[in-house]
Amino acid sequence: MLARAAGVARLAGRALAALVLPRVCAVCGEFAGEDGSGAVCDHCWTRIAWLPAPACSRCGHPLRPGVDCTWCAALPPYVRAVRSCCWAEEGPSLAIVHALKYAGWRSVADGMGHRMARLDWPWDVVAERTALVPVPLAPVRKRERGFNQAELIARVLADRWKIPLWPGCLERVRATETQTRLTPGERQTNVRGAFRAAARAPDLRGAHLVIVDDVITTAATLNACAAALCDAGARIVSYVTFARAPALGDRR
Repeated sequence: MLARAAGVARLAGRALAALVLPRVCAVCGEFAGEDGSGAVCDHCWTRIAWLPAPACSRCGHPLRPGVDCTWCAALPPYVRAVRSCCWAEEGPSLAIVHALKYAGWRSVADGMGHRMARLDWPWDVVAERTALVPVPLAPVRKRERGFNQAELIARVLADRWKIPLWPGCLERVRATETQTRLTPGERQTNVRGAFRAAARAPDLRGAHLVIVDDVITTAATLNACAAALCDAGARIVSYVTFARAPALGDRR
């Protein structure tokens, strides 16, 4: 009897909260429903520009029929595989990233992480992956934002994939300029030597680590993180991001 009364009270509380503070979508601002399934409505998720097939088996970049992959050239030889969900372009894709990164909608990371967890990987990556390592923020930027968006996403992935999360494994040696307005060459220079394995990091020897970030553009930041981890003993790394910036001539 008491349990039934408590259940009724919970339902009444949810109904009152929905009436006073209706849930709105972080992307379109429309009513997002009452099921509590996330901060982005189903309609906005369906409008995402998902990466098309076929794609490179290593880097996951969409391929044009009969054309060899050129995107892999940006990756060091110790990067095994890269996967992303969608294009980082104007519309719902970037709006979702910005809602998490700049507007403080932390719960958006749940929907991003769940979709990233369903990405298809080479069998050896699934068999070998040791832990997830989020790209770290500079301390001053983390204080301003209040959280690291890559770590929030990585927590969802760790729960879905049932592998450890090592958020303190990697640290920034210095703050870097935002990569948004830099050329590919400037991006590489900006982040070169900006990361190192933390003194308190777990034993990395022989590990296959998966580095997590929200967006990949030229892979400069992820490559700098990978170099630091491999210098500390990691055997191989892979990358996973929610979005990927398109290049000129990509099949959209």
